[in-house]
Amino acid sequence: MPSFEEELLSVIAKNASDLYILPHDECYRLSIAVRGRLTLLKSVSYAYGQRFISYLKYRANMAVSEHRRPQLGAFRLVYEQQKINLRLSSVGDFQGHESLVVRFIYPLISNEFNFLVPSQWTTLQKCCNYRGLILFAGPMGAGKTTTMYQLAKKLLPDKIVLTIEDPVEINYSDFIQLQVNTLAGMDYQSLLRLGLRHRPDVFIIGEIRDSQTAAMTVQAALSGHLVFGTIHAQNADGVISRLQQLGIDSYYLQQVLTAVSYQRLIPLANGKQAVLCDLLTHQHLTDSILNKTKGVISNEWTKNLKQAVEKGEITSAVAAKYAHG
Repeated sequence: MPSFEEELLSVIAKNASDLYILPHDECYRLSIAVRGRLTLLKSVSYAYGQRFISYLKYRANMAVSEHRRPQLGAFRLVYEQQKINLRLSSVGDFQGHESLVVRFIYPLISNEFNFLVPSQWTTLQKCCNYRGLILFAGPMGAGKTTTMYQLAKKLLPDKIVLTIEDPVEINYSDFIQLQVNTLAGMDYQSLLRLGLRHRPDVFIIGEIRDSQTAAMTVQAALSGHLVFGTIHAQNADGVISRLQQLGIDSYYLQQVLTAVSYQRLIPLANGKQAVLCDLLTHQHLTDSILNKTKGVISNEWTKNLKQAVEKGEITSAVAAKYAHG
């Protein structure tokens, strides 16, 4: 059997985004997610799975002897001279059987970042010429953080970029990167206050998850900053509804919102991936704020998928899978 570190490096070599170590009957199953597709890597003995989990928890400064309560941890590996950040999450089920998931966070590589519809990237870049708030929605693993980082990266060296994340997903030395630590009293709100005193030109807010963070994010944008942020919603119109649910009045949304993007990573026929967005800008954004739209995925999204099938960029099965966002 390979060593545990060799096991991890072999997973990284496959460019996996996640490693799942899950109990199953009398064994553990090791599965990996690559480009959004989950694949069973192998089944190992129950003892091996437990040892592997203990090793990972030890490396990540987690409590090795605790098998039931949820834990989070992190550590770093070097693979082919690149630093890969690993984020770990463990929990025990009702029988005390522990599972662990490892998230692999790779360096920011521009040549692996592309859009299914290139004009959408151009539109987002143009939006960065304005002050205000640009929000991104989409499920976990949709590449939202990468999109924000790539947009902010284009503004260097003329702008100071400050990020507030939980946790910091991409290590990028040209940004000022702050990490939420609630135990130390460093939540999103306190770090936003600190950030405003630090006088950056651009904010990246890892996640707008409550009314206080939403209010401070809007205030930062109103005060003249360009602010990127992510928020949970199932489509672009849903972002507006979510902000209103968090207490942001439509008047301020009209004042502050520059663009809203719901995005997914679409598997391409050549084995790569590309970002597809459902964008709200200008009049479409105003209509959404004033509740003049239906709150579903747009016709433009459907048209872009259809055109990608016609060009041979994606399969009809992929188009059907992502038809509703």
